[in-house]
Amino acid sequence: MLELPGVGRKTANCVLVYGFKIPAIPVDTHVHRIFNRLGIVKTKDPEDTEEKLSKMLDKKHWIKLNSIVVRFGQNICLPVKPICNHCKLKENCNYYKEKNKQLVVKTV
Repeated sequence: MLELPGVGRKTANCVLVYGFKIPAIPVDTHVHRIFNRLGIVKTKDPEDTEEKLSKMLDKKHWIKLNSIVVRFGQNICLPVKPICNHCKLKENCNYYKEKNKQLVVKTV
């Protein structure tokens, strides 16, 4: 599938997951951003994120991962101005901690 023009890893993995229910990890900008913000991975691109997550996560979670994380990224963990005060993961989030540390420094 990857040899078809315009088909990258994310598209190929989406076909596996959503078309055939075959475990794969489609990593789009939301998945890449969120796992990096949380400090679960430290990667430069979605391909590296996919590789690291595939080694860390049990395969039984791969099929549901994309849809859950994408929804979270579209509604809470936005690329610009994430809604951290509504996030249940904020206490474990490196992005949130860093953002709040900067606020404390600015107000002191």
